[in-house]
Amino acid sequence: MRVPGPESVVSRPGFSTRRERSVGRHSELRELNRARAAQRALLIPPSPTLLCFQALLKGMVREQCCHSQLEELHCATGINLANEQDSCATPHGDNTSLEATFVKRCCHCCLLGRAAQAQGQSCEYTLMVGYQCGLVFRACCVKGQETTDFAPGDIGDIQEAAKISEIEEEQEDPYLNDRCRGGGPCKQQCRDTGEEVVCSCFVGYQLLPDSVSCEDINECVMGNHNCRLGESCVNTVGSFRCQRDSSCGTGYELTEDNDCKDIDECESGIHNCLPDFICQNTLGSFRCRPKLQCKSGFIQDALGNCIDINECLSISAPCPVGQTCINTEGSYTCQKNVPNCGRGYHLNEEGTRCVDVDECAAPSEPCGPGHLCVNSPGSFRCECKAGYYFDGISRTCVDINECRRYPGRLCGHKCENTPGSYFCSCTVGFRLSADGRSCEDVNECSSSPCSQECANVYGSYQCYCRRGYQLSDVDGVTCEDIDECALPTGGHICSYRCINIPGSFQCSCPSSGYRLAPNGRNCQDIDECVTGIHNCSVNETCFNIQGGFRCLAFECPKNYRRSADTLRQEKTDTVRCIKSCRPNDVTCMLDPVHTISHTVVSLPTFREFTRPEEIIFLRAIMPVYPANHADIIFDITEGNLRDSFDIIKRYMDGMTVGVVRQVRPIVGPFHAVLKLEMNYVVGGVVSHRNVVNVHIFVSEYWF
Repeated sequence: MRVPGPESVVSRPGFSTRRERSVGRHSELRELNRARAAQRALLIPPSPTLLCFQALLKGMVREQCCHSQLEELHCATGINLANEQDSCATPHGDNTSLEATFVKRCCHCCLLGRAAQAQGQSCEYTLMVGYQCGLVFRACCVKGQETTDFAPGDIGDIQEAAKISEIEEEQEDPYLNDRCRGGGPCKQQCRDTGEEVVCSCFVGYQLLPDSVSCEDINECVMGNHNCRLGESCVNTVGSFRCQRDSSCGTGYELTEDNDCKDIDECESGIHNCLPDFICQNTLGSFRCRPKLQCKSGFIQDALGNCIDINECLSISAPCPVGQTCINTEGSYTCQKNVPNCGRGYHLNEEGTRCVDVDECAAPSEPCGPGHLCVNSPGSFRCECKAGYYFDGISRTCVDINECRRYPGRLCGHKCENTPGSYFCSCTVGFRLSADGRSCEDVNECSSSPCSQECANVYGSYQCYCRRGYQLSDVDGVTCEDIDECALPTGGHICSYRCINIPGSFQCSCPSSGYRLAPNGRNCQDIDECVTGIHNCSVNETCFNIQGGFRCLAFECPKNYRRSADTLRQEKTDTVRCIKSCRPNDVTCMLDPVHTISHTVVSLPTFREFTRPEEIIFLRAIMPVYPANHADIIFDITEGNLRDSFDIIKRYMDGMTVGVVRQVRPIVGPFHAVLKLEMNYVVGGVVSHRNVVNVHIFVSEYWF
């Protein structure tokens, strides 16, 4: 059974004065009257049988109602028990029933109230044991004060106080200051003790740590249910129910007590007996008994038909010895027996005596074809050939299965039974030896079953292929060429193109400007300027680019001359012009451009462009300025199509370096001229400027 959940006390601060104590005294008298009224109500409870019957019809609410009414009914017995013998021992010693639990609980609550009164404590019960126990505690405590605290001379005061109490009860609403009006702060049950508010839960719930809210108790998990063996506990809100694990079966119905009860099909009229039958109920079923009875010698079937009884089968030896029973309709007759010969004998032609039967006489062959049959009185015997044995059940010669009788001892591989003997055979890859029993390996490679190489193995052979070939998945003997160019790594075998050949592959390069490297896979650029196979004129400079060359002629502008390294005609990819002003040419001298250079850069087409590629490094040497240091500014002023390039400043090895980067993918062939400026700024004024014209050639290839 469930027990009420714990109560929670919600305390509020306050002060106590003499007038409040007087009012509290009057409140105790009013509580005494209410407790007496509650006790009188407990002595005349409604019928528990009727309440429990209603509770069973209304599920969980009915169960709680039944428990509440039973508790109120037996609570008065517990109060009387505490007042009479000052103990809670039941007269009959029954402490397990539900009624004994309620009686004992109320008895304990009453004894607690009397003990509080005897120790001079307040009758306002503050322990968290439930609302019903608090009422019983207060009633017994107040009743004790009434009998002990007031002497006979104080009767006038009691009556005066009672009158004042009655006047106050008539004039003021006793629940006006009840903090539990409207439910108070509690989610379910609330009780205002005057000093504090006590929250509690309905049966089947427990108080949460916030001392206000309630949650359902899962009796199935906590084991607080009373489901029997064969029943499963199913938790419900505020309660639980026991559900039978298996159905009752045909002919039974489930009662409210979760028991199986036989269905009386005859009384309920759900039988299928015909009008000529009487329904008779049985456990789990029913029977249809016919109204019309059959005469002697007959029995009725399930449909009421009269069927003849075969007395020759149902009665033990109805006829005397030497006679045979013959069944008739409704009766039987006895007929004299004729001679009955045993096995292996038969009647003679006169039918007077038994003579031997010659089972071996032609054309009968009881032992089987080819076996010798020997007749004997009343029987015969067989002399079987080799490889056969006589079967006593079928009385014939049966073949001996030597392979089953001697498994693994006759043949090396496979044994097959034959009528009267056996023969041995071998699995694939073996042949029978000269002894007719063992098996020896066959060298399949002698017949050249493979297209290239063959290796004989025990009982089989294995084909394998030379380098550059692979064994066919279809027949396992043919060698197929491996297309190395089509493999997942084929695109990385050759730097340009891969050409598959039987058993191998070849790499090729573009028709002009490249040659195959010694490793046979990579393509090397041909430097036409070094090999001398270019067609540049004397006034032009040959610049090698990837896959070709360019003939370029650079002339220095006015007031500029080529640097000394160019005059010495040394090999270089850069042509530099240095400013050379005529005397008194102020305009030339004031021009900040100091050098104009031309250089050539050859780039491949980057197939996987994921980050900027650094292509040119401009290293600047700082001029010496005694006053302060110059700032170097790099810039791209012309030729940057689609912003494919940028320039950043970097410090490397104590020098200022301008790094030109390709920031966008470019698909060749492509040619652009980038005009780069390197400005030396001192005090916000450009004092020195170098111009570099970079001729960028992007090849259409990626190598």
